[in-house]
Amino acid sequence: MTLLKMIMNNLNHHIIWNDIASTLELLRVPGKHVAVIIHINPDGDALGSSLGLLKLVIKLGHTCTVISPNNYPGFLKWLPGTEQVIILEESPANAMDSLQKAEIIFAVDFNELKRVKKLNDAFIVSNAHKVLIDHHPDPDMDVNCILSDTSASSTAELVYRFIKDAGLLPWVDKDIASCLFTGIMTDTGCFSYNSSSRKTWEAVAELLDYGIEKDRLYYLTYDNYSTDRMRLLGFCLNEKMEIFPEYCTGIIWLSRKDLRRYNFEPGDTEGFVNYPLSIKGIRFSALFIEKEDYVRISFRSKGDFAVNDFSRKYFNGGGHANASGGESYTSITETIKRFKELLPAYKDELSNYEG
Repeated sequence: MTLLKMIMNNLNHHIIWNDIASTLELLRVPGKHVAVIIHINPDGDALGSSLGLLKLVIKLGHTCTVISPNNYPGFLKWLPGTEQVIILEESPANAMDSLQKAEIIFAVDFNELKRVKKLNDAFIVSNAHKVLIDHHPDPDMDVNCILSDTSASSTAELVYRFIKDAGLLPWVDKDIASCLFTGIMTDTGCFSYNSSSRKTWEAVAELLDYGIEKDRLYYLTYDNYSTDRMRLLGFCLNEKMEIFPEYCTGIIWLSRKDLRRYNFEPGDTEGFVNYPLSIKGIRFSALFIEKEDYVRISFRSKGDFAVNDFSRKYFNGGGHANASGGESYTSITETIKRFKELLPAYKDELSNYEG
């Protein structure tokens, strides 16, 4: 059955869970080279799910590396296994060598290859057994095995379900559980969203049984920011936030000059897009960050306003209904101008919300 047919067959409930057996058959025989690749600008879910998987694969007797297209936030570098992450931008030869040697490749926390940038071509030509584990809608990748559920809180939750369904729980330890818990915690905003499913709480309860220190994991992730990051946040809220109450919308934007002023490090703007949503009456929020050759955009919403559809239609993006990203290849000034011009068409939809 083709990937497209599988997607169509499962369209109503957005769950694809196929051919785990072939992957397990390969994992049963130790000594294989395994690579786990994650998306550009990796977040807590990407790191937590991939490192949990890495540690499991190593315990099963294989060699394994995680490959990231670029660097990741400093507040996640305490996670167990980060020393085995290869950053493509910093070590391109090592990253490509690891990917080319791989007999099994896990693609984790992304649904299309444009999210891995320069790893795209190497993934396509590889003869490795390919496994996709992800919770974003509409997966569009040619793989041997796909585990996808849009109702899942996070990819880390799906990795845990994979481990459980595969009968691999005896190999789970405190480090693996800590990685997966962190992935779930960060992708739900400390369980404030995407966490209504019973399966999510069951996974969290079972992970706690491995002796993880949840309060310490929270501290290491959320109470471990730099002074520059906190000053950047204050600058954003005071100087760079605009509110459009007539459209129930708020935006924050940062130029490259702003980022340099506050010694920007990867991950410093994590969560900034959510702040306008804390304002009474605001339902739609966007964060615009000027990069060297494009503008990166994050979108968030409340209720049934689908920012993934908005992002896909206007800003080359996609993602979840209430959390998505996009890109613009015009200047940041032109990008924001275009965004503002789009708002009147959505006035009725955005204002028709009680919450």
